[in-house]
Amino acid sequence: MSNNYIDEFKNNIFPVRFFKNHDVKFENNALEELRNILKLSDTIEKIKESDRNFFSSTEAGISEVAITPDFHKGTGIPIGTVMLTDGFIVPQAIGNDVNCGMRLYTTDLNEDYIKSNIPVLEKRIRHIFFEGGRDIPMNNIQRESLLKEGLIGLLETSHMAKSKGIWKFYDQKQQELDILNVSGLGSMITDQIIGLNDFIGSDDLSYDEQIGSIGGGNHFVEIQKVTEILDNQTANAWGIKKNQVVVMMHTGSVSIGQHSGMSFKQLVKGIYPKDIKSPDNDIYLLPYSEKYLNEYNMFWSILSNAANFAFANRLFLGLMVLKHYTI
Repeated sequence: MSNNYIDEFKNNIFPVRFFKNHDVKFENNALEELRNILKLSDTIEKIKESDRNFFSSTEAGISEVAITPDFHKGTGIPIGTVMLTDGFIVPQAIGNDVNCGMRLYTTDLNEDYIKSNIPVLEKRIRHIFFEGGRDIPMNNIQRESLLKEGLIGLLETSHMAKSKGIWKFYDQKQQELDILNVSGLGSMITDQIIGLNDFIGSDDLSYDEQIGSIGGGNHFVEIQKVTEILDNQTANAWGIKKNQVVVMMHTGSVSIGQHSGMSFKQLVKGIYPKDIKSPDNDIYLLPYSEKYLNEYNMFWSILSNAANFAFANRLFLGLMVLKHYTI
């Protein structure tokens, strides 16, 4: 990072902290995006002058920005940027892949089994993930419960699939235990589903193109071997052993998240004061205020729908891997 950038961020009106050592290099185009974020201060002041009721408090503002080591260019806002705000949210900072995250499955497989069966396993995996072999039927009640209640909703409605397709590998008792190991029980509860009626479908069991998809970019599903244990206490709690074969996956809300990201932006652009120029950085704010409480609640419902889908998506990816070596 150049000294000019360091001086600029040090002299900003709110602190910008970089959590990195000298070995971590940042891209200049990501730093340019960070510079654009700092213009939010100008946006805040212009809105305060234009509409005194936009924010619930005259103290609304950014308290601090933290930059994590995975900092890199995003779409307007760099990945790895964390903002502490008062009185408002920046929906675009969440990005379009809402609840992009990871999940780990332990297995009873061993390395020799994997290596001796690679041709067969590869063929099965390719079929299940890329050649129409997902076989995840759901009805509208299941999809609605999934979007409103995440893994809890999926558990409560799993019997409706009648053990068809992938559901024969869904163990209700095991899932009750697994949910306890997922952040927030894998559920962001909401009473609304916004803009996803086409995804919900009909009363009959049917298939969709989204659930069970890995997505692109840096998303993956990998079969891995544990070669070293660094934290014995956590490893014991998770049932992880040295030389064990595990499945690691990284994905999010795919196109459901894309829908959410577009909905976020439409929402905040719709309430932006019409008598002032649009922000130069094209980043809009969502206030927490009485005037825009309805929009604020809509945002959380849209966010919850996508986050719940991502939790369920990672669950099904695990069941798909389970399916490939139990056929």
